[in-house]
Amino acid sequence: MIIRRYFDAPTWGWKSPFEELARMRRELDRVFEEVPRTWPVELPTGVFPLTNITEDKDNFYLRAELPGTKASDVDISITGNSISISGERKIIAEHKNVKYHRREREAGSFRRMIKLPAQIDTSKVEAKSSDGVLTVILPKAEIAKPKQIPIKVS
Repeated sequence: MIIRRYFDAPTWGWKSPFEELARMRRELDRVFEEVPRTWPVELPTGVFPLTNITEDKDNFYLRAELPGTKASDVDISITGNSISISGERKIIAEHKNVKYHRREREAGSFRRMIKLPAQIDTSKVEAKSSDGVLTVILPKAEIAKPKQIPIKVS
């Protein structure tokens, strides 16, 4: 390429790979210039409720943060190896003429569906709420528990 440009030799239709990258960059710049400037600066992130799932030999333990949510506003359903938590988060309404300086807490409905790596015994599931944390104990089904197989020596 250096020789071709130095001597101004014909290219016979060959293009530099960098010319294609430059064309792509121009096209992306054009697309982003058309993006409306009215988009919010901060896009909403995260998932509500925040959830941790742990396990031991016999159970899975689901802990979900639900601050300010009453137990009567939360529904839990379990089928096979998945658990669904849904409900509504209610926040006390402010006055009409209030001016927000920062608004991160939102009210509204939520739903989380989480798949677990093993089957659950749905008849033994327990749930309790304390200090804004929902704890669900999910016993593993007998078929999902590991079995110790003794080896016979002859």
